[in-house]
Amino acid sequence: MKFFIISRSDDLSNDLMATAKAYLEDFGMTWEEDSPDVVLSIGGDGTLLHAFHKYREQLSTVAFVGVHTGHLGFYADWKPIELEKLVLSIAKKEYQVIDYPLLEVSINYQNSNEPSVYLALNESTVKSPDVTLVMDVILNGDHFERFRGDGLCVSTPSGSTAYNKALGGAIIHPSLQAIQLTEMASINNRVFRTVGSPLVLPGHHQCTLKPVKAPDFMVTVDHLQLLHKDVKSIEYKVAKERVRFARFRSFPFWKRVHDSFIDSER
Repeated sequence: MKFFIISRSDDLSNDLMATAKAYLEDFGMTWEEDSPDVVLSIGGDGTLLHAFHKYREQLSTVAFVGVHTGHLGFYADWKPIELEKLVLSIAKKEYQVIDYPLLEVSINYQNSNEPSVYLALNESTVKSPDVTLVMDVILNGDHFERFRGDGLCVSTPSGSTAYNKALGGAIIHPSLQAIQLTEMASINNRVFRTVGSPLVLPGHHQCTLKPVKAPDFMVTVDHLQLLHKDVKSIEYKVAKERVRFARFRSFPFWKRVHDSFIDSER
């Protein structure tokens, strides 16, 4: 079996990476950066996001597992003191592979037939660089509303506990094929109106954002922040690809939510 390790690059994470690498090689596994079977992320959820985008073209063959060296994460759920147990389980292939939905982001341009296409594990946001964002929201080809405000966030179920939650969005179980559209500080008065509530769209639905005024936008895809010019539309839908995680033990999603947001001892 081939493996690779990505570290957050702090001292603790680097030490754990060196230890895990030595253990796994002692078990006869092969260190392989280009085409690993398992990618071990040591750091936090942000480290795993970097790992996901590094292997974005190999999602059908790579399984991810995360060790957290800070706070408990939704993707990095193993503790440093459990490293030896985790390494042994990887070496013995004592794990199941589960997969979660991803968000496909297609940005179309006014003077080009070639869209920019991205995959997001957590979310994508759209903001205007220097003025209020004004976007027509199209759902399945039908005009739904004209949004005015700070921005819009489209998240995956697994990403619903991240920025989406901070915006007041719902937490969605990652077994559901869905995406969620959440507003950022919408303008609502007697002239301008939005629905003012997060929208959860099933897997066979599509959300399209069309500029009303300025054609330039700041678009984020997870940790990536990009300025796109001359935008014609931005299309969001559940991607055909899915992210795969190596699961070694039961850790129910709602327990993870409880431990992250409610249990004060963690």
